[in-house]
Amino acid sequence: MSCIILPVLFDLSVVPPAAERLRHLLGEDDSTPTPTLFTEMDTLQQEGGELEWKAWVKFEEKVEEGGERWSKPHVSTLTLHSLFELRTCLQTGSILLDLEGYSLPQIIVEQQVTDGCISPDLKEKIIFVLLRRHRHQTKKPIHRSLADIGKSSNPTSSNISSLKNKFMKKIPRDAEASNVLIGEVDFLDKPFVSFVRLAEATTLGGLTEVPVPTRFLFILLGPPGKTKSYNEIGRAIATLMVDDLFSDVAYKARDRNDLIAGVDEFLDEVIVLPPGEWDPKIRIEPPKKVPSAEMRKSVLNLNELSQMNGSASGAGGDDEDLPAPHELGEELKFTGRIGGGLWLDIKRKIPWYCSDIYDGFHIQSISAVLFIYLGCITNAITFGGLLGDATDNYQGVMESFLGTALAGTVFCLFGGQPLIILSSTGPILIFEKLLYEFSKSSKIDYMELRLWIGLHSCLQCFVLVLTDASYIIKYMTRFTEEGFSSLISFIFISDAIKKMVGAFNYYPINRGFKPDYVTAYKCECLPPDQECVQCGGSLVGSACKYVPDLALMSFILFFGTYSMTVSLKKFKSSHYFPTKLRSLVSDFAIIISILLFCGLDFLLELDTPKLHVPTEIKPTRPDRGWLVMPFGKNPWWWYLATFVPALLVTILIFMDQQISAVIVNRKENKLKKSCGYHLDLFWVGVLMAACSFMGLPWYVAATVISIAHIESLKMESECSAPGEQPQFLGVREQRLTGTLVFVLTGLSVFLAPVLKYIPMPVLYGVFLYMGVASLNGIQFWDRIKLYLMPAKHQPDFSFLRHVPLRRVHLFTLVQIVCLAVLWILKSTFLAIIFPVMILGLMVVRKLLDLMFSQHDLAWLDDILPDKEQKKKEDEKKKKTKKEKKTAEPESDEEVRTI
Repeated sequence: MSCIILPVLFDLSVVPPAAERLRHLLGEDDSTPTPTLFTEMDTLQQEGGELEWKAWVKFEEKVEEGGERWSKPHVSTLTLHSLFELRTCLQTGSILLDLEGYSLPQIIVEQQVTDGCISPDLKEKIIFVLLRRHRHQTKKPIHRSLADIGKSSNPTSSNISSLKNKFMKKIPRDAEASNVLIGEVDFLDKPFVSFVRLAEATTLGGLTEVPVPTRFLFILLGPPGKTKSYNEIGRAIATLMVDDLFSDVAYKARDRNDLIAGVDEFLDEVIVLPPGEWDPKIRIEPPKKVPSAEMRKSVLNLNELSQMNGSASGAGGDDEDLPAPHELGEELKFTGRIGGGLWLDIKRKIPWYCSDIYDGFHIQSISAVLFIYLGCITNAITFGGLLGDATDNYQGVMESFLGTALAGTVFCLFGGQPLIILSSTGPILIFEKLLYEFSKSSKIDYMELRLWIGLHSCLQCFVLVLTDASYIIKYMTRFTEEGFSSLISFIFISDAIKKMVGAFNYYPINRGFKPDYVTAYKCECLPPDQECVQCGGSLVGSACKYVPDLALMSFILFFGTYSMTVSLKKFKSSHYFPTKLRSLVSDFAIIISILLFCGLDFLLELDTPKLHVPTEIKPTRPDRGWLVMPFGKNPWWWYLATFVPALLVTILIFMDQQISAVIVNRKENKLKKSCGYHLDLFWVGVLMAACSFMGLPWYVAATVISIAHIESLKMESECSAPGEQPQFLGVREQRLTGTLVFVLTGLSVFLAPVLKYIPMPVLYGVFLYMGVASLNGIQFWDRIKLYLMPAKHQPDFSFLRHVPLRRVHLFTLVQIVCLAVLWILKSTFLAIIFPVMILGLMVVRKLLDLMFSQHDLAWLDDILPDKEQKKKEDEKKKKTKKEKKTAEPESDEEVRTI
């Protein structure tokens, strides 16, 4: 078999007339958004004069056999022939734009008579058909007919009907209707076609199933024998009316040619499915995410169209198409003024301060507060215990509780990004341990030495703030972000599992236990004493610490809490129960899981390890107070020498804080209230000094808990078309949830009688969920899973379309090696040089420029090369200049249509 390939030459300077017309049309008055259209198609039935209807918002629904239920929403599939017939109808039919709708049927028909489309003797017959009453689904009242137009409607009754109609919850408040009336009559010998756009949307009695005012009408009546053809034309115009681009054209059209240009653009985008390879009877499921029409609109621009044609004609084709750059926002712009970045942060945040308070008054906030609170107190108790062991109780659980409450509350009230949760971190713990051992061996007062380190670090943070040093974070790519966040996530997962393994060690499973030899199991005290352990003795024997079922029960509580939380979180996308109930269960998934397994533990009355909270507000170590004096215990030169270790602490805090802030402020979270990198660092510095004076731990942004905070506050659209997945709208940005979390943490001392019933394995399950959930959406984690998937089963990631698979695997392997090195270093005393590790990631990323092409890195690291970025900016400037010079055509004759 042989084939001949013929070269086809395109004139890149020629722009299709339809695109040229729409470019001018859609460029006008873009500030006014087009309302969502609810489209209903009514088919005239000869038996009884009743009308059958089909509805579209974004997807088609049909009235099933018998008319008692709607079908499942599905994507409309049209015949190409019906689209061409529709185009002919718009070319030959009556087009009435901006019509005043008071006696609509008469106006439509009279215009047709005036234009000579129909004879005068058919006028009354057509009006009679148009004024027939519309009966929608069975068991519903017959609504008013189209003849009721012009009569005043009762707004009270309309509102009541809106409340009764559950479907109205799916339609946005500003939605308008588009009615399609299709039918065949025996008194016509040629089709009667009319497309009407009303000047103002008007409620046309019972014309529409839902009480939505009508803006558009498409009427097609024709002679008998072509029912299927008429229906397909009706489905075609209904589908176009809910298309985002064509509906925009319909609202802005000035004449018939504009509408036809919209149809031509739709035809350019249509994809044909071969009839021999696809069954037209299949109803296609709506996609999880509906593609945006913005890309189609941007293609209509002359410059971008020429650029696309030029790319297509050159080598590479689609490979020249690069992803949007991974930008960090204007908050990290270098001002060049002392304190300029801090001042801009304050100016950006002040207008939002009031809304940051009242936006938190939502039922979703209750779930977020309880979830993050349990995570914070668990972290505070764990960290406080480790800190107490490392510093001989100079800092312990009580200091950890008060420090968390103080630092967290102040930061949430005054910080630039209140969604960030402050906590202590592993590198700080290692620094505290090394500092205490050094002061002990050098016979220096630990608390006074620590105070001066904190003061120097505070001043250094102020210097970084005043010099806009946070600007350097702008050079951080997704490669570094994902390496950092993955490391923190794996630490959470590892710690949760380690603590469960520790529970198995403390409550061992006696594998050799035999009920027949129960007397052989003993637990003796060495040396013998009545109060064995209290007197320094030790328990020895096979039965010591052995409690039947305790280890197994702990595992059930641990894994049960995690797995149920995951299941309930996914319940939002379930097919069962109403939407509001599913959303409520999903929002409170973690709290429901915790309460359920706490109740299970309480009912079984097993002595599982419980949460221990201090019951008195006093320092953990009796010989210290709540205030550390700066002078008197160490030589004076230590006050200056502490500048050096403070510099290491400052770098540690700067990198940890700002990288966590970058992850929280990602564009994927759709944050709208801006952020404040400089303001955040300022308050972290202030809190460093305050906590140093009070002998409390130092605090910085906690990546995993902050991500969990954002996940618990995500919002989705409440009104979505039937079949359409709810759209992610952003995060409920406010200061209330974080503030309440830390206030409750401070009050936990008084809640000890209640908190003591919470089993620790349940909280370890929450920790595991936080770690796993924070991995969602990380491209690095998605690429790791590709190693285990055959090529045919791999998800359709955009980077897989543009980068060879072997290059993807190599890039991922480099990240895995970096993560392994970080993991090894963090497990040793070298964890104190954590900032150097992050800088190491940035160096490795630069080395990848030598191994990979700029094109591959653009897709894998989601950042454009400098040349490509500059090229796009230049093209954008040229486009803006040309749009200013381009004038609208003087007349319609100058614009050719296809």
